[in-house]
Amino acid sequence: MGAVLVASDLDRTLIYSERALELDVPDEAAPRLLCVETYGGRPLSYLTEHAAALLVELAEYACFVPATTRTVEQYRRVNLPGPQPRWAICANGGQLLADGLPDADWRREITGRIAEGAAPLAEVLAHLEHHADPGWTLKRRIADDSFAYLVVDRAALPGDWLADLTGWCAERGWRVSLQGRKVYAVPEPLSKSAALAEVVRRSGAGTVLAAGDSLLDADLLLAAHTAWRPGHGELADRGWTAPGVTGLAQVGVTAGEEIVRRFLAAAVGAVAPSAPDRA
Repeated sequence: MGAVLVASDLDRTLIYSERALELDVPDEAAPRLLCVETYGGRPLSYLTEHAAALLVELAEYACFVPATTRTVEQYRRVNLPGPQPRWAICANGGQLLADGLPDADWRREITGRIAEGAAPLAEVLAHLEHHADPGWTLKRRIADDSFAYLVVDRAALPGDWLADLTGWCAERGWRVSLQGRKVYAVPEPLSKSAALAEVVRRSGAGTVLAAGDSLLDADLLLAAHTAWRPGHGELADRGWTAPGVTGLAQVGVTAGEEIVRRFLAAAVGAVAPSAPDRA
């Protein structure tokens, strides 16, 4: 049997901003947190210290592959405990990092797939320009020259706007995802599962574990042998599930800890079935 590969989304799956921690226990009972990202010299993202220790231990049993919608620049701000991942999936699959460097062959491959299977980015940007009201659109961004996202005042979004955008994009080979205050528009061929398949091909992994919280993670979870989603997020809100995917009850940063615990237990079981559960 080949090695175990763990592919996990980062934001709101493993790491959490202050507003996403969802600590609903008394302050004296809250878990100790480890900051794993700073931005502008200020702390930005966290996981629990116990999750950090479990992540370090996980590296003994599995190849850990971050799989994020973040651009390469945004990903490089994250300083996870443990060894640098051999592989990392960035820009929702638009960039595959090998030992920290973008892989040019994969970039050419995925760029070709996007050109063949989806409407041009410029067409989507023009639509957003005309249909995203400046009154509730706080920022407009192009990521990795491949997809777009808006930072919005979620409470002010018109009731049918997201559904209308989703339908319009689907007709042109694009997907829409609402994550926190961000609305993503991503071409269908640009997926974490496509990049994951390439990592599996190159690594020869025999068992794939995965976790994620958003619609952009659904294909990643479906591509794994076993997967988990936290009790919060886009997938949880929709009650989304699938064979081999477990929806957890935990939310916020404690869900991140539980996910790493599940990763470790499954990885230990896959490579050393007789070993005790060290999670």
